[in-house]
Amino acid sequence: MRRISWMLAMVMCVTLLLAGCGKKSADDVVKDLSDVVSDLNSYHGTALMTLHTGDTPQEYKVDISYRKPSYYRIAMTNEKKDVTQIVLRNDEGVFVLTPSLNKSFRFKSDWPNNQGQVYLYETLVRSIIGDASRQLATDDKSYVFDVAANYNSHALVRQKIWLSKNDYAPTQVQVSDANAKVVVDLKFDQFAFDTKFDKDSFDMERNMASGKTSTGSEGAPSSGAVEPSGQLDPSGAMDGTTGVTSGEPGQEQGTAGDAVQQPSGEAKVDGTATNDTSKPDAAANADAQQQTPGTSDAANGTSAGTDAAEAVMGEFGLIEPSYTPAGVQIKDTPELEDNGTHAVMLRYSGTYNYTIVEARPKDRAVALAAGELVDIGGSFAVLTGSEQQTMTWMNDGIEFRITSADLPVSEMIQIAASIQDQSGK
Repeated sequence: MRRISWMLAMVMCVTLLLAGCGKKSADDVVKDLSDVVSDLNSYHGTALMTLHTGDTPQEYKVDISYRKPSYYRIAMTNEKKDVTQIVLRNDEGVFVLTPSLNKSFRFKSDWPNNQGQVYLYETLVRSIIGDASRQLATDDKSYVFDVAANYNSHALVRQKIWLSKNDYAPTQVQVSDANAKVVVDLKFDQFAFDTKFDKDSFDMERNMASGKTSTGSEGAPSSGAVEPSGQLDPSGAMDGTTGVTSGEPGQEQGTAGDAVQQPSGEAKVDGTATNDTSKPDAAANADAQQQTPGTSDAANGTSAGTDAAEAVMGEFGLIEPSYTPAGVQIKDTPELEDNGTHAVMLRYSGTYNYTIVEARPKDRAVALAAGELVDIGGSFAVLTGSEQQTMTWMNDGIEFRITSADLPVSEMIQIAASIQDQSGK
């Protein structure tokens, strides 16, 4: 009996040893992740992102490309609206493109180094490494980390990150609010390291051209050369169907007489500056000047409207955000001069004071001296200014601008996100 008991004990010890063999601790995985990121050359992935921020979940297809040292291409497609936005970072700066509407913004930024994104591998790994209280669980195929959510929103508190046991590729991310409700659910269809890209995969002109010619598949990576619609010269001036961008810092250029949006968020029209964002004049409606359809003039920045842009031109009513900060009420909706863009303004006052301007500007390219890319949930916005800030973004062919001297960026993001699925009155 003693011999049998001894043999059973030995078998159990061996079994436990084998079970523990190969099992990695959280520290082991973190060390491996540090090595993966330090050796990272490139990657490409596609994912389905579902946002649970309203009554109805919103789905977006996300296409992510990265090449060392700092080339990025993020294409986000809303198939329901058949609209894609693309964020590019290359040697010329950071771009936010809406190819189907022939709209582009270019600005100087350290993005994504200064702001994490849930779909970027580096952001996920930094979140894991930087959280000393991280929790690790495992399933058959994945390491599952529960860590703090470090995003530009106080509504996002925790996140779970699934990484493949084979190569640490991300497979899923869930970001939750303070009530443990999943707000963002990102599921990767595929993700591959050491991806080979075409030489011009991160070129602005190629992405604008391919987006306008590939109906229904703007967000898909394309291969081969695409005939550029314009040329970018060393001074920063760009000719072609996307309009003209000025080489002068902080200056937008469009039709002669257009309002010019300065980095501080102040507007200037015909050389006259104003610091009061509440005035219902053309200054609040920067870049909203009418252009003549069917013409192209590099001297004044006018350009031929694409079929898609022309199709969406027209009145859209008054689109009000479903979210308003506590202690804030809508003050009025002053009339703006009819300049062909159907611009409207909403003015709010209370705890914070701000204005929202909505317009349908025609196709153009804009260059800003400095800015910050902001993810507002299914779309991208550009934040400019310091003491007075302006957040600008496109949705359904409408350009939105929130301008304020005291509204926190986190509140701007919530307001912008609440506008995304609203319709005009």
